[in-house]
Amino acid sequence: MSRPTETKKSGNFWGALHNPSARYSLLMLVGAGFIAGIVFWGGLNTALEVTNTEEFCISCHEMRDNVYQEYKQTIHYKNPAGVRATCPDCHVPRPWIYKITRKIQASNELLHKALGTIDTREKFLAHRQELAQHVWDTMKATDSRECRNCHAQIFMDIGKQDTMARKQHASMTETGNTCIDCHKGIAHHLP
Repeated sequence: MSRPTETKKSGNFWGALHNPSARYSLLMLVGAGFIAGIVFWGGLNTALEVTNTEEFCISCHEMRDNVYQEYKQTIHYKNPAGVRATCPDCHVPRPWIYKITRKIQASNELLHKALGTIDTREKFLAHRQELAQHVWDTMKATDSRECRNCHAQIFMDIGKQDTMARKQHASMTETGNTCIDCHKGIAHHLP
């Protein structure tokens, strides 16, 4: 008697897979799940891209009135080649997993926006060293990954650099230095 019950359970399992609900077939449920996944993924990527624009970054006055004004005076903003690095180029990693990690970390910035931590120039200047040090530490830990999106040592024409730059760039790997070790203050004022 137990054998027919086992067969019936087995039949119910396959039956549930074939017809998981009285109303919808498995194919319909999988198709709907697939479409929902595409919509979710598309929405997520759209939101990520919207938040990876300079316009988004300077939409809050803390950035627009402080670091953005400094950045507009640098070679990263305007230069003879016409190549511009925007906020996300330097502050948001390109590889997806690092980008998501950075976006999660940015939620802390939203908390401080709500708290008003740097909502005045005076408060910004009071926290500036701490903010800069955090960015520098991150860049050091990632071997200046975002700098290397545009600047690669293997493509540098070291012979065209001045003596000091030639010496420093040639010894980077030996000393363990990375871009940020020498180029602090290249896009924003030093604290």
